Amino acid sequence: MLDEDASSLTRSLEKELREIEARGQLRSLEIPAGINFCSNDYLGLATNPALRVALMDAISRVDRVGSTGSRLLSGNSREWEELEREFADFAGTDAALYFTSGYAANVGLLSAVAGRGDIIFSDAANHASLIDGARISGAEKVVFPHCDLAALELALHDRVSQPGRKLVVTESVFSMDGDLAPLREMTVLAKRYGAEMIVDEAHATGVFGPEGRGRVAELGLVDEIFAVVHMCGKALASAGAFVCGGATLRKYLINRARTFLFNTALPPYFAEQIRAALALARGADAERARLRAMAAKLREDLCESGWNAGKSASQIVPVLLGENDVATRIAGELGREGFAVRAIRPPTVAEGTARLRLSLNCSLKDEELARFVRSMAGAREMVGANSGGHAK
Repeated sequence: MLDEDASSLTRSLEKELREIEARGQLRSLEIPAGINFCSNDYLGLATNPALRVALMDAISRVDRVGSTGSRLLSGNSREWEELEREFADFAGTDAALYFTSGYAANVGLLSAVAGRGDIIFSDAANHASLIDGARISGAEKVVFPHCDLAALELALHDRVSQPGRKLVVTESVFSMDGDLAPLREMTVLAKRYGAEMIVDEAHATGVFGPEGRGRVAELGLVDEIFAVVHMCGKALASAGAFVCGGATLRKYLINRARTFLFNTALPPYFAEQIRAALALARGADAERARLRAMAAKLREDLCESGWNAGKSASQIVPVLLGENDVATRIAGELGREGFAVRAIRPPTVAEGTARLRLSLNCSLKDEELARFVRSMAGAREMVGANSGGHAK
């Protein structure tokens, strides 16, 4: 009976997979090969010899290579305590708390500080971790159109008399479009209607602002924001994330964030990797300038060639193609030309907005960028893409 039930479940899963494949949405794991245009290693630190040396040195110095438990049990250490203080200084906040992934940070933060009777105002283009955190919280979720300040103000105005906590949640650099949230204007609206701001700096940490401190610091908004989430798995070439804010928030999350409470800590040596990466990132002004210049040139060249790069204003440059099969076929042609590129399709993005998501890093060479643009033209000819949003 158990074997029959398992077989029935397996057949059901296989049927669902076939349906996903028929929609052009089936995904599989691949090891990137070729010139990498899909990495979030924006500053090139993942291959930096100094970071490797720092990690090896940390492993040789720490008293254990396993965490041995959650931080509330046996997994806390001097290394994590010191790093949190250092990262709070970097972020310009009173305190910071480390989570073992960006997903855990966003889900843990939102589900801890919001609940039934509260309201979360969420940008329509927010990352899945923010969406899931809002859902899990049990709070009322109000999704406003992407970066639409008028819609946000209307939603805030309509609920100004409702009791409960009110949170406006947004990314600072949006992960799929590469455009920038109007943080200053959003903060003004939030304050006007009694709401607090939570900003996910995932794709801005290390890339924007003085010393790579992010867009909140760049705009001078640190003291106006309730919580800022800085990811370590992108420009900092590590893993995890820090929720940065007041000392009360840190204490509250230690007691209420389930993704912190019930999560095994990372080993002490990993704190030293993040510390070394942070030091390298703070001194990477030349790399940040190069990244900005590369992205601007690539956007210009793609648009001149008739491609649609949307409203990108960052190191993330989408090429909007529309149809799933067009995106996958062009990505395949580029792969044959020696480029690691991924087609992004629903449900990651909205129906009809399949795209290539180009994610630049400062290690790319000018001639590689130029060859990529030429290869895009060749892929268009091979695939016959003449519709689906590629033309501007």
